[in-house]
This record gives sequence, C-alpha cells and structure tokens, in this order.
Amino acid sequence: MEEINDIKKNDEIRKQIILYFTFAIAMILLNYLIQKLNQIIFAPYICQNFGPIALFQTFYCSTNPYNMPELIGSIVAVGITYVTKFVLDKFIVFKRKKIELKETSKEFFKYFGFAVITTIINIGIQFILTNFFKTPLEVSVVIALTIGYFTKFLLDRKYVFNKEY
Repeated sequence: MEEINDIKKNDEIRKQIILYFTFAIAMILLNYLIQKLNQIIFAPYICQNFGPIALFQTFYCSTNPYNMPELIGSIVAVGITYVTKFVLDKFIVFKRKKIELKETSKEFFKYFGFAVITTIINIGIQFILTNFFKTPLEVSVVIALTIGYFTKFLLDRKYVFNKEY
C-alpha cells in the first residue's frame, strides 16, 4: 500500500514538473515577446517623443553607461509573466481549488516574495550577461529565466503551494 502511495506521489510530482516547466517555457516566450516589442516599438517611440524630458532620458532612454530601455523592458516583462504564472501555478500545476481571500492572499504574498528573489536573480543575470559579457538579448533572457524558474519551482512547491498551512 505504501509503495502505491509513493508511486502516486512520484507521478503527481512528475506531472507538476512537466506542467510547471511547460508554463515556464510559455512565460519565457511571452517575456521575450514583451522585451522585443519594447526594443522594436515602445522604446524607439517613447525615446523619440519623450526623450528630451530629463526623467525619461535618465530612467528610460539612456544607454550610457547601461542600456536602460532593456532594463525597464526586462522589469515590465518579468512583472507581467509572474502574474500570469501565479494563476497557472495555483490552479493548474498545484491544483489549488480554493479562492478564499485569506488563503489566496497568503499564497500570493509568499509567491511574490519568492518572485522578488528570483526576479533579482533574473534581471541581475541578464544585466550582467548583456552589459558585461555582450551576450545577445535572446541568450541572456533564456539563461536568466531558466535559472530563475528552476529556483522558483523548488520554492513554490515547498513553501507556497504545499498542502500544509
């Protein structure tokens, strides 16, 4: 009987991993799309129309000493993908059914607390790869997000969506 429970538990974990990383890949693609749209459409438009305003020039349009449009695009992309991923993880990956305010709030704050940690990892790795190693955006995004999502899965499974409160 215990052996059957172990097999079921292992199957559940396997399914969670597959779903988690399938959604992670989808979020990597969405993140990349958002950053590319920022690079191709939004940054040129904003910098052309609002670049002379000191606030925009300093915090968005400046590329010296660092590429601020890329940094801001990365922050926006990570924020959007983490909100989307929370919903997918809660209801599909970890099969949490309750939408009670107290429980969801607790999960939300834990989830985003860990998201802050992994976001710092993501943005830091991408920033270092792009600015100091001149790694192309595509490569630095994939490396940074892969490391971040792997770390996030371990934290979510153990501390956020565990069945013990």
